[in-house]
Amino acid sequence: TLRAIEARYGVEAEVVTGVLLDLKAYLDGPYVENDGLMHDSLRVNGLIPLNEPYAALGFPQVGLGGESIAPALLATTGNNAVVDWVRVELRSASLPSTIIATQSGIITRSGQVLSASGTPMRIGVPVGSYHIVLRHRNHLGVMTASPIALNTTATTVDFRSITTWGTAAQ
Repeated sequence: TLRAIEARYGVEAEVVTGVLLDLKAYLDGPYVENDGLMHDSLRVNGLIPLNEPYAALGFPQVGLGGESIAPALLATTGNNAVVDWVRVELRSASLPSTIIATQSGIITRSGQVLSASGTPMRIGVPVGSYHIVLRHRNHLGVMTASPIALNTTATTVDFRSITTWGTAAQ
């Protein structure tokens, strides 16, 4: 039990809850087709803010918000280099216009979406099915065509594949 862990190690045990996403996407602007990667010129030029930009831009926030990146994360180079901030929204399976939770994170050159700490994205909602939306401040957002079952183990959602968002995306 948690109490036994706390007593044995003298620390407060943390309950990890929420759903875990293995989210992938490309942003059209920085995508270099010949490389199969995005460029990270915003990072190279020191133009990625340390704090998520979406709250200040008026995007609706459902949840804690205010994510920030450690400067050391911006020192990463190669395929895992940060391209920019992105915003993930989980929406109601039955009413996709209803936002259930939001979280800002980062996207890497290879298209991996991670939490602001550089770890897989965990969103504090109950296990269940949700429409997943990925937004960027300079691009149109994209939403899954159907609700996706999410749980405490990583669920892969790949917006690089047409089957994820459908053939009549809006």
